Amino acid sequence: MDATSGAAAVWWSIGLVVVYLVVIPLVLHLAEKTRRRVLEIKRYSDDVVEHGSAIVRNLEPVPALQETRELISRITQGLAGYVGSVDKLLKGARR
Repeated sequence: MDATSGAAAVWWSIGLVVVYLVVIPLVLHLAEKTRRRVLEIKRYSDDVVEHGSAIVRNLEPVPALQETRELISRITQGLAGYVGSVDKLLKGARR
C-alpha cells in the first residue's frame, strides 16, 4: 500500500465515522421531529372534523326556524285582524 492509498483509506474511515456518528443521528432526529409534527397535525385535523360535525348537527334545526318565522308572521297578521275586530266591537259597545 502506497502513501496515497493509505491517506485515502484514512480519509474514507474518517468520513464513515462522521456519517455514523453525526449524519445518521441527525437524520433520525429530524425524521422523529417531523413524525411528531405530522401526528400533531393529525390530532388537530381529527379534532376539527369531530367539532365540525358537531356544528353541523347543531345547525340541522335552522330550516325549521324559517318555518317558525313564517308561522309567526301569519299569526301576527291574523292577530292584528282579530285585535282590530275586537277594538271595533268594544268601541261600538261604548256608544
